[in-house]
Amino acid sequence: MNTIPSDNSLPAAIQELGQKLYNSHHQYKEPALKHRRFRHRDIVPLIEQLQEKSLFEVQVAGHSVQGRSIYLIKAGTGKTRVLLWSQMHGDEPTATMALFDLLHFFSQSDELNPVRKHLLEHLTLYIVPMLNPDGAELYNRRNALGIDMNRDALRLQSPESVLLKKLRDELEPAFGFNLHDQSRYYTAGYTSRPATISFLAPAYDHARSINTVRERAMRTIAGMDHVLQQFIPGQVAKFNDEHEPRAFGDNIQKWGTSVILVESGGQHGDPEKQHIRQLNFTAILSGLYLIAGENYNAFVLEGYDRIPENQRHLYDLVLRHVRYSENGRDTLLDIGINRLEVDAPNHLGFYHSSAVEEIGDMSVFHGYEELDATGLTLVPGQVYEQPIESLDELTAELAAELLRQGYTTARVRHLPGVLPDPTSLPLNVTGIASTVNHQLALDEPANFLLKDSEGTAKYAILNGFLYDLQGDRPEIIHGLRY
Repeated sequence: MNTIPSDNSLPAAIQELGQKLYNSHHQYKEPALKHRRFRHRDIVPLIEQLQEKSLFEVQVAGHSVQGRSIYLIKAGTGKTRVLLWSQMHGDEPTATMALFDLLHFFSQSDELNPVRKHLLEHLTLYIVPMLNPDGAELYNRRNALGIDMNRDALRLQSPESVLLKKLRDELEPAFGFNLHDQSRYYTAGYTSRPATISFLAPAYDHARSINTVRERAMRTIAGMDHVLQQFIPGQVAKFNDEHEPRAFGDNIQKWGTSVILVESGGQHGDPEKQHIRQLNFTAILSGLYLIAGENYNAFVLEGYDRIPENQRHLYDLVLRHVRYSENGRDTLLDIGINRLEVDAPNHLGFYHSSAVEEIGDMSVFHGYEELDATGLTLVPGQVYEQPIESLDELTAELAAELLRQGYTTARVRHLPGVLPDPTSLPLNVTGIASTVNHQLALDEPANFLLKDSEGTAKYAILNGFLYDLQGDRPEIIHGLRY
């Protein structure tokens, strides 16, 4: 495929290109980035490797608050300049992985050479793969000053913000790709489907006016959505376009660069966002191809308008129609539970911490996992008060037996620095002096048993994870929706 035809066959042609990019992604995937919590030190060797290739120009464009280098990578010789920046927020790394995959794509040679040639001859790409390296070090949204850089486009108090503004003004790119991650709890409209990818052509004023600059972004997004629908049908959404006068996307749109915001959300069975990384790779390259030939004009604004807006309608686990008795009152409830990530001391890993975030009628909400608990009663888990000496003595068999007896937490006298996750041991553990309360309450951890009318425990919820107790041993359930 040399160029995409600018006629009625274009939607099919760009879909075909997207399919080729999607299917070949594994050939270009950067193997050094296997999980979300990588750091600046992990990408420096990858960038140094790029310096050895004549295809790329690499420079240190600036430095973070703590002095880490912020790199700018240039590729292509085309007249249309495109600036792509990722990880403005340090804990939003999905597109950073995809950008390194994209750089791998450009540095290889195969049957997609006509695509590479078309892009590099028509575009000049400027890529900032990690704008907030200090935030990435701690897997934190904000930079080392505690500032959210996406609210610093006017005051420019952060050196990283000053750099992004400087690059925009000096390069004067026609297009900008503003690459982020968003909460996995968003749905595509009012459906049960997660908003796996969300787009936005940010508004440059409160009236949400549409000029030529914003319209180009909208049309390109319509084309990118057209590509992604074949891989995640019904899972593409549109971010709220209410104008935020402090945000970079809104202001860069105002300054004359067509901004395409890409937000990586959630998807069933993809906690490390490796499939979403593949979707980013496919969508970004497809968008660049549309820009290279100005073929975005073949997509109508109605295509952008038809993309449903994000709604926060998802939970990790929803229990439906469960009975709960307290103070003599018997109540029929739905319960929404989320599993939160709590940073480990080194910020590379995390613990799970659950919270009950909704109680009542949840008929308009959905769960990544759902259980119809009709006929079951929720009983708060108990604490096994006789201390166990160490985790070595708390075997999986003992934990399973305690769980069947109604205990969801055990006291351990000698605890290690790193506690086991409920996904590895079917029981919570705590110290001998801690206060534990497993009553059902908003914003409190989820540690319950679900019992039938005869008092037999059928399921357990441990720190927000669902276990089936009906087999020989407790089995954690992932992806359950019934």
